[in-house]
Amino acid sequence: MSATIVMTNGRIHTMDPANPLVTAVAIRGDKILAVGSDEGMKVLLAPGGEWIDLHGRAVTPGLVDAHVHFQWFSLSLQMVNLDGAPSLAEALQRIKTRLMTDHRPPTAGQWLRGRGWRIDDWPEKVFPTAAQLDTVVPDRPAFFNDKSGHAAWVNSRALRLAGISDETPDPPGGQIQRDATGRATGVLFEEAMELVRQHIPRSTPAQIATAMQKAQEYCWEAGLTGIHDFDGRDSFLALQMLKEQGELGLRVVKNIPVYRLEHAIGVGLRSGFG
Repeated sequence: MSATIVMTNGRIHTMDPANPLVTAVAIRGDKILAVGSDEGMKVLLAPGGEWIDLHGRAVTPGLVDAHVHFQWFSLSLQMVNLDGAPSLAEALQRIKTRLMTDHRPPTAGQWLRGRGWRIDDWPEKVFPTAAQLDTVVPDRPAFFNDKSGHAAWVNSRALRLAGISDETPDPPGGQIQRDATGRATGVLFEEAMELVRQHIPRSTPAQIATAMQKAQEYCWEAGLTGIHDFDGRDSFLALQMLKEQGELGLRVVKNIPVYRLEHAIGVGLRSGFG
């Protein structure tokens, strides 16, 4: 059988103890035909096939991440990324840039989401405010998780939608940050985040599946061809949707924690995709 792709002049790790390192590999479609020497693999290349000179680069079998939250990761790629912003001004500029470059008009009530801000990275270790966020996002609700996941920065529109006023009491296990005059600043800690987050529409499995298509590209760039996913039912449905559409490009093991089994009648502890 002839190969459609032959890679030569590389350092190819086969994971075979008897033949751990070779220079060339022959591939047909999605299957490896053979590994060996450059000349030995070149003769397997079919007319019109692709020959790739690796120039000494390494090739390994596809990697598998044994614990990911693929739904969360996929949706986070659609958010404004504030990770590493060196100042509040830079964080606000990134948000403004996203709004300027996103040519799709938001639907009524559509939230702007973001993640990754961290005041320890800013010259002045001061929490941001809703008023500052209002300067770039005045007309739609906005919710930005900090890097730790234990705080959120929201704008005035989000506070109003959640019914949070200066008189709103702190929920058990959470805190609404207030300034010296007792006014809510727009930063929420721990369980207080849920006062706003519960008003954010939940992504549908179809929306999650669309986000996962882009996330797959990040996995491939990192050398990942398989994952063990620990997110819940909507992630399962989205992955199943991609599989049925022939668009799932990863081998997926769906892990269901033991404490969820009572809610997963008829579903095994591990379900495989791909």
